[in-house]
Amino acid sequence: MLLTVLRRLGVFALAALVASMVVFVLLAVLPGDPARAQLGLDATPDQVAALRHQLGLDRSLPAQYVHWLGQLATGSLGVSYSTRAPVGPEVLNAMQVSLLLVLAGMVVAALIALPTGLLAAVRQGRADGAALSAATQVGISVPSFLAGLLLVTVFAVRLHWLPSGGWVAPVDGVGGFLRHLVLPALALGLVRGAILSRYLRSALLDVQREDFMRTARAKGMTRWQALRRHGLRNALVPVVTVTGVELAGLLVGAVVIESVFVIPGLGSLLLRSVANRDLVEVQAVVMVVVLLVLALNLLVDLVYVLVDPRLRRAR
Repeated sequence: MLLTVLRRLGVFALAALVASMVVFVLLAVLPGDPARAQLGLDATPDQVAALRHQLGLDRSLPAQYVHWLGQLATGSLGVSYSTRAPVGPEVLNAMQVSLLLVLAGMVVAALIALPTGLLAAVRQGRADGAALSAATQVGISVPSFLAGLLLVTVFAVRLHWLPSGGWVAPVDGVGGFLRHLVLPALALGLVRGAILSRYLRSALLDVQREDFMRTARAKGMTRWQALRRHGLRNALVPVVTVTGVELAGLLVGAVVIESVFVIPGLGSLLLRSVANRDLVEVQAVVMVVVLLVLALNLLVDLVYVLVDPRLRRAR
């Protein structure tokens, strides 16, 4: 088990290093000059050259990359071109907001997927099972931003039950935090829950055809008892892998949802940085999102090893 964890950590470190190179190179070769964009068209060449030297843009790309990588390692993430303020605290605050949103969306997705997938598998071939399968198909086809707009129209504009946007930190009031979190979490979780329920239904149908399930039924267990004691754990093995992909999808989808609900997360920060052509802030936000996706994949790999005993190595 320890060897497996160390191997996964090594793969994570290597992937993070390669990702940092890709992110830096792709953003560094974009056309345009950040110094010229900040000073405007009326700036003289001497003023542009002085600002480029101040920002370190006159150095070679390898030197800039090494300097940026050192900042990433220390957590400073550099200084913003537009505000001249450290990028790290601002990215950290936005990351906390995005992670809270993603966690809430994943909870909603799990609460939808587990009962829906289980009932759709058990009631296969019946009217209610077919209705659940049709509902999940419809849920998969609806984009998250459209679900968010529909939720705002119904629950905020017409019923006035919940706010249509904005954000309240948990430290400023749990009630206000939950009220502002419900609609964006539902918009994220409904679509992902429909996808996960389809995978869970398929995995449960495959498990029910296995010999150990027939043996459990032959011993006198009901279908529900056999699923609870033997089937569900085996069906979760492939679903865990899909959950990792869906978590990454939730993190990327949160960028759009934050724009719909005016939430100050990583998505809003990224859009503002792109509009200001703040290359340092854009690189920091993109790299943080990449690291979060890699960390989620690492977590899923470790959970996969815990769920499936066959992957554990003997001493």
